[in-house]
Amino acid sequence: MRNARIYLFFSICLIAASCNNKKGADVSEIKLEISIDRFDRDLEGMKSEFGVRRSEANDLMEKAEGLRKKYTWFYDDYMEQMLSVGSPAEGPSYLNNLAAVLQNKDYLELKASVDQAFPDMSAQEEELNNAFKHVRYYYPKQKVPRLITFISGFAVQTPIGNDYIGIGLDMFLGKHGGKFYPALRQSIPQYIARRFTPEHITPRVVEAFVREEMFPEQDKDRSLLTKMVYNGKILYMMDSFMPEVADTLKIGYTEQQIQWCEENEGGIWAYLLENELLFNSDYMKIQKYLAEAPFTPGIGENSESAPKLGIWTGWQIVRKYMQENPDVTLQQLMVEKDAQKILTEAKYKPKM
Repeated sequence: MRNARIYLFFSICLIAASCNNKKGADVSEIKLEISIDRFDRDLEGMKSEFGVRRSEANDLMEKAEGLRKKYTWFYDDYMEQMLSVGSPAEGPSYLNNLAAVLQNKDYLELKASVDQAFPDMSAQEEELNNAFKHVRYYYPKQKVPRLITFISGFAVQTPIGNDYIGIGLDMFLGKHGGKFYPALRQSIPQYIARRFTPEHITPRVVEAFVREEMFPEQDKDRSLLTKMVYNGKILYMMDSFMPEVADTLKIGYTEQQIQWCEENEGGIWAYLLENELLFNSDYMKIQKYLAEAPFTPGIGENSESAPKLGIWTGWQIVRKYMQENPDVTLQQLMVEKDAQKILTEAKYKPKM
């Protein structure tokens, strides 16, 4: 995919928000109107053209080129990397492959479920418009990406490419995905698939944008503490951009997992200190505290712990740092590279 970076970040069900960083900024005067382009609908419009007589093939090619012109980089990325039907430069051969996909029974069933789940995107446009107004509040010169919906074939949620963020609607079907998601459990675990609901669209788009367009992680950030603080800063920024969104949706926990973390916060921190993990840079040893999983191995009893506890703890450290340092702005926080300084000035000492 041409400069496209695909990132799968998941979350869980919508509940009342808990412990956001502060009251949301007043964005009422910021002028912005988010519109989501329905590539999945536009592509559907080509389907009736397949199977035309050879003499009419040029008309089909012209329509395909018109769609390519409208969606630019995304069109090529979608054809070559997501559907793998070939490059538009190949002419009729890639259109034949595309026709085979769009006329496939499984694709048609999936498309019907997408249409049922998302007759329009007005709710998501409103949510994303509010989120990106907050982006502009804190970063007035930040360019807002083009948002494009598509059907990924259960391959990707929110791919990022040149000037766009894609939204793979089949990865957010919720109850309409009931006939598909159970069959995917060998490749997509249930603890991830349960987060494939419409409520997750806005958090996943914002997270992908923040992580990849605004503040990508640096290769030199290798210690567990550095990674904890980096992820904590990302989540704190999501707090600022989506002040009314539940913490469960931001980090990908259930309500029960949030409660477990709050009840065991002191024990989590003690475990990390006692095992001298904060300054450990061994990927194989620290990854389990950062990775998606049903729980965090080694912490808690009976596999009841929440997953990626390093990320959750980093979030709490950053929140405490900003609480202890009210004069520090969001912009200053995000450019601060010294994770040890943030930890020290956070005075983070959760009770056992």
